[in-house]
Amino acid sequence: MSALTPDMVILGLLHHKPQHGYDLLACFHDPEQLGRVWKLSTSQIYNVLKRLEQHTYIIGRAIESDTSPARIEYHITALGESQLMAWLNHPYPSASVRKIRVEFISRLHIARLLGHPITPIIEAQRRACEDELSRLQTEREHALFGTYSLVTDLVIGQLGAIMAWLPLCEIEEKS
Repeated sequence: MSALTPDMVILGLLHHKPQHGYDLLACFHDPEQLGRVWKLSTSQIYNVLKRLEQHTYIIGRAIESDTSPARIEYHITALGESQLMAWLNHPYPSASVRKIRVEFISRLHIARLLGHPITPIIEAQRRACEDELSRLQTEREHALFGTYSLVTDLVIGQLGAIMAWLPLCEIEEKS
């Protein structure tokens, strides 16, 4: 299982417009943006920016000011844009409930911000959930009662709720 990090989300925010760390942090604290999805501290934001810069996905440039100390404004690079587009267009995302709650919603947020089509993102998520739901239902038919079956039943219920919720993502787009 891959780690759940805000790296691609930050690339998306920087693709939308160059920003400095505190601008990014404000987006992750604002409940109208990503504040209900991620809980990030200042140090976490700057650690991600450092990592992205080391991978040459972004570049920081000092912006001088007469009234305050210089700030570093971050810009996405062509390599960063390529990584971002691969993430936005991932054909088979995870069906993990946690990743749907964080990564899928983040992917929709960034796609909307950039004017990127969201229908393919929703359809890819729907397919991944359908496949996982089918796999779990088959597994559940052969499971004995116990902790394993209880957990499987819970995940089946959560995926069913997500499947019922996914059409709302499209309705939100059309409104």
